[in-house]
Amino acid sequence: MRHLLAATAALMLVAGPVAAAPCKDPKTGKFAKCPARPAKCKNARGQFVKCGTPGAKPIG
Repeated sequence: MRHLLAATAALMLVAGPVAAAPCKDPKTGKFAKCPARPAKCKNARGQFVKCGTPGAKPIG
């Protein structure tokens, strides 16, 4: 039981910094503004399409 608890605690310590890595400047190590995600759009049938397509609506 103790081994499971210790392994879970170690995993949580390692997984925390990994989640913040995309918005961190690799040279300075400081946090920077995250780049904007590209827009995703769907058509009337629910399929993903390019946002310039006629009838496409942005999601999320």
